Amino acid sequence: MDHEIYILIVEDELEVMDAIVNDLSEFEDHFPIETANTAEEAQSVVDQIYHANNEVGLILCDHVLPGKNGVDFLIELQSHDLARNSKKVLVTGQAGLEDTIQAINKARLDHYIAKPWTKEQLDSVVKEQLTNYVIDRKYNPMEFMAILDSVKLAESMRANPLTDN
Repeated sequence: MDHEIYILIVEDELEVMDAIVNDLSEFEDHFPIETANTAEEAQSVVDQIYHANNEVGLILCDHVLPGKNGVDFLIELQSHDLARNSKKVLVTGQAGLEDTIQAINKARLDHYIAKPWTKEQLDSVVKEQLTNYVIDRKYNPMEFMAILDSVKLAESMRANPLTDN
């Protein structure tokens, strides 16, 4: 692959962000991790990633952020031509029912993780969402067999064999 697929973490609490980055360290060789403390900073990071001809495969976003909240940020990403395909995970302990419904319906949320999480839970969700991203974008699954869900990737290869284009 001639470009990179990033994981973006949007979290304003430094200790929480560090914990997420640490928990996801095994993915970093294949999926570089970028971080942002606010929705505005996250939008700038997204723009920089796409401007460099890379892409954001997964966004892990807190709901309560300084300025614009995480749900509103994820909703706005739906109008971004490229970022709308990113998998979106809300990682929060403070989103109410109405905010969660908006995130699902308007931001096309892919998953919700309640704080506190376990490393196993976070790893499982990240692996599942990145696997789905690779399949949805029709990337060569062989490049990701070692780090993602190899069974699901193999099933996708059987269902949609690679062609020499």
